[in-house]
Amino acid sequence: MIWDHSQSRREFLTAAAAAGFWVAHRLPGAPAARAPWTLYIGTYTKTGKSKGIYRVAVDPVTLQFGALELAVETPDPSFLALTPDGRALVAVNELVEFGGQASGSVTVFARNAASGALTAIAPSRASRGAAPCYVSIDRTGRQVMVANYVGGNVAVLPLAADGALGEATTVLARTGKGPHPVRQVAPHAHCIVTDPGNRFVLMTDLGTDKIHVARLDAATGKLTPAEVPEVMLRPGSGPRHLAFSPDGQTLYVVTELDSTIVSFAYNRSTGALTERQRISTRPAGATVENFPADLHVHPTGRTVYASNRGDDTIAVFSVDAASKQLSLVQSVPTGGSGPRNFTLTPDGAGLLVANQRSDNILAFQVDAVTGQLAATRQVLEAPVPVCLTFA
Repeated sequence: MIWDHSQSRREFLTAAAAAGFWVAHRLPGAPAARAPWTLYIGTYTKTGKSKGIYRVAVDPVTLQFGALELAVETPDPSFLALTPDGRALVAVNELVEFGGQASGSVTVFARNAASGALTAIAPSRASRGAAPCYVSIDRTGRQVMVANYVGGNVAVLPLAADGALGEATTVLARTGKGPHPVRQVAPHAHCIVTDPGNRFVLMTDLGTDKIHVARLDAATGKLTPAEVPEVMLRPGSGPRHLAFSPDGQTLYVVTELDSTIVSFAYNRSTGALTERQRISTRPAGATVENFPADLHVHPTGRTVYASNRGDDTIAVFSVDAASKQLSLVQSVPTGGSGPRNFTLTPDGAGLLVANQRSDNILAFQVDAVTGQLAATRQVLEAPVPVCLTFA
């Protein structure tokens, strides 16, 4: 365990006793030892601090980190996605030029399940737009979907059974702008995900304040406009990341420019969205300039989490079982600066947050009943962490 040098012996013993009690009661009847999880860390190499994608073992019970290791060298792997079978990791390379064109790239890496090492399967492919910032994989594992921030478009690339990535078969570009004089002078695609049924693809455009909805042909990767192809959010809000509730009936979006979460009732048959609630990611009285980044829903569906860059907190929301209304119940300091991406552990009992500007990752316990967070004092120093993905 890692402790502050200023911590007193009494504080250490008190915290250690509490941690021991939590470990002893966290998994009743479970074996004392469990195989560690592998965590992959996407970074920005342009800073000179990082060389690519890193990996680290995480203890499933204590959330203690092992030694940080370089999994593979690759330029600016800012967002990662694991294939459904866990055999490959896909990364966007957030470049503005690739192959002589204004584009970033996408790279697929074979994953050694025993060591966690990564090996590029084939040459990288163009993302068909500059600065790709998000990648996801449809639920069949056959289509890789990319959001190009500077390019302002999204692309779908076919993924073969052997892991080979094909050239983009679908590219959707948008037009328009928003009221923000710097961040919204053009479209800026920021997130692209499938719905739980793999029938629709939903895409955020931070530059035009819209969520776009399209039907997905999982065999070909073709996207066609849904019955209601777009939803307009509040002007100047800047929608960034999307997340579905486990039952697929609610869609949440975190907005970067006005620090809110907006929830929508989701029609799984048509892909239609009906706005239900808009709530701030910050407690009353917060005044520091703030830009939310990431969004996740607990597997129970009872808690929603968002990261605040500026406040440097994780906002914790409870979800009312009947009304589906969100309530902000906790704003937890992340122990660093610029919390970009964060992730829940595979069992939902922990949460790890990547502090991009302070080069560290912190672990938190998740209360099994309330979903609220408690610091564990487990800290990993890592260069420019921007994306966390468990294998």
